[in-house]
Amino acid sequence: MTLTLRWTSRVLLVDGDDRLLLLCGRDPRRPGARWWFTVGGGVEEGESYLQAAVREVWEETALSLPVGRLGPVVWTRQAIFSVDGRVFDQYEEYRLARVTAEEVRAMNVQTEEARYGHRWWSAAELATTAETVRPKGMASLPPDALSAVGLERTPVHLGNFNEDTDPE
Repeated sequence: MTLTLRWTSRVLLVDGDDRLLLLCGRDPRRPGARWWFTVGGGVEEGESYLQAAVREVWEETALSLPVGRLGPVVWTRQAIFSVDGRVFDQYEEYRLARVTAEEVRAMNVQTEEARYGHRWWSAAELATTAETVRPKGMASLPPDALSAVGLERTPVHLGNFNEDTDPE
């Protein structure tokens, strides 16, 4: 199989109760294969990571979020994975954006990527779920990312992973 290089901008959308919005996807070629993941997606040609983040938030939640509302990059990650018969080598940048209760009520999550559901997860729920969540080990990731808005710090590189072969 051909390895497709992909660059993505991901957004940790966090509500006033410190819950994280995750979308649910499935692999149509692997029955039962389902996972929860953050809002965000591929950086298109000519786009910056910030522009991609804003566009992806809009496409996946109908929330118009100005670039200034996005925090700095808190995590980076490299992941190899397969979905729908294709294999990707994906670089990911994660930024935080806090949303108000009003914005949460105004969201409309009805995208192809989230056709299997979406929900707001607390840290405790992430730590105890038997569901597959990406990035792997999200519940054990540095909790200071939730308070990183406005902080200038070096992003944490979560590592390089093969989602298809690495243990959970």
